[in-house]
Amino acid sequence: MSQKRRTFLKSLGLAGVGLTFNAGALQASPKVKIPEKGKDLSIVSLSGKVHSQGKGIAGVAVTDGINITLTDAKGNYELDSNATAEFVYITTPRGYEFTNEQGITRFYERIKAERSRFKADFELKKLAQDDTQHNFIVWADTQMISEADAAELKATAAPDTKKLVGSYGQNALFHGIGCGDLVWDKFELFEDYKEAVGMTGVPFFQVIGNHDMDLDARSDDLSSKTFKKLFGPTYYSFNRGEIHYVVLDDVFFIGTAKKYIGYLTERQLAWLEQDLATVKPGATVVVSLHIPAYTKQHVRNKEKEEPMGGVVANRRELYRLLEPYKAHIMSGHTHFNEKLVTGNNLIEHVHGTVCGAWWTGPICFDGTPSGYGVYEVNGSDIQWYYKATGHAKQHQLRIYPVGAIKEKPEHLAVNVWNWDPAWQVEWFEDGKSMGQMQQETAFDPLSVELHLGAAKPARHKWVEPHLTDHLFFARPSASAQRIAVQVTDRFRTVFKEEVVLKDLKLSQL
Repeated sequence: MSQKRRTFLKSLGLAGVGLTFNAGALQASPKVKIPEKGKDLSIVSLSGKVHSQGKGIAGVAVTDGINITLTDAKGNYELDSNATAEFVYITTPRGYEFTNEQGITRFYERIKAERSRFKADFELKKLAQDDTQHNFIVWADTQMISEADAAELKATAAPDTKKLVGSYGQNALFHGIGCGDLVWDKFELFEDYKEAVGMTGVPFFQVIGNHDMDLDARSDDLSSKTFKKLFGPTYYSFNRGEIHYVVLDDVFFIGTAKKYIGYLTERQLAWLEQDLATVKPGATVVVSLHIPAYTKQHVRNKEKEEPMGGVVANRRELYRLLEPYKAHIMSGHTHFNEKLVTGNNLIEHVHGTVCGAWWTGPICFDGTPSGYGVYEVNGSDIQWYYKATGHAKQHQLRIYPVGAIKEKPEHLAVNVWNWDPAWQVEWFEDGKSMGQMQQETAFDPLSVELHLGAAKPARHKWVEPHLTDHLFFARPSASAQRIAVQVTDRFRTVFKEEVVLKDLKLSQL
């Protein structure tokens, strides 16, 4: 043994023990059972046909969630995949119905390979009318934790949606987007969600939310097992009219119960880049995800950092991919309503929720009524409004008495929940125009009344008011009797409400 080696072993306390190193000793004993496979990357050949009444449909995008191919002139496709892929699915082209089972869309087949091959055909049915004009609704956070919540969803939001759809006429085209947190960790209630969707008469596409994940999964890759079993892939696309729709999974489970971040995986982004390559630049693209790409809530709260579970950490790449298009991003998650306008080509719609503040009452914790977004499409243009459950579509603001916000004792306040910077909010005192109201950030008075304090709301006592910037203020004169507030949205639609000051009471709202 050399002097250098002896000195080294002595420093380890091993000199003089006759130590020799055997490479075989570092390997597992033959008795140790090693799993036969890690991740299976074997090739799986996918093939099939997309057709309508036997006639192939050319140019339809088909994907395994990794790569995308287009059907040939006869509607046939071939795609080399691998054993990690779970589904083969299509981007439904414009002009065709959305295949569904009692409202739950079915555009996919689960891969069950035999001899490394899997064949899946997709039959589509042509629409009876042109789909250039159509509509869609966004249900954010139905989020049920009990049978009582499920019963309320089916007694309120579902029939309200059905009635709204009916008001557009028999031939109006609608689809829905369930924008995540379909349930609140209680997977048995997914059946109630499906029943509610079926009641609306509208085909729904689903987004996975943080409360739709398997919380006992060991990694994000396995956290969507139940969701996929019921609803299929967690990211996909479809077309209707001139609009290209994309659904993404931006809830990244970090391996411990109820811990997650807003994040888009590389696999999704690489897929999205291919998907958008099939879309003509300048077209309108609607992206739906659960966690907002961005909100200003941390700014309103004067927090230095963005909440990791409240926005998408790598959203800049999403924005970059959307730059060539007129883009809208649909989200939920926050239980408040917010519109963010970025430049001329991107609007983010953060939706108030169907469940409000977790089924505790009529509003979210920024004062937005429980409800959903309604979007009307004409060609590449989209107009929208927020539909409060149980109210007429004209219900777009709430007027509060003078002094309802203690920091503004001489001012009345108005909550205009679907406001964005293109709106105008004016007020009139006894018929006289008084100009624009002043926008400020504050707590909604009704939310304070219903949610503030450890004792309320009774069902979920942790619910508290959140600051919002869609509040507006005016200071009436001492002699004022009647106040009217008129709001004009970005589409020049006017909503107006008038109150008698002496009769206006917070307790009556």
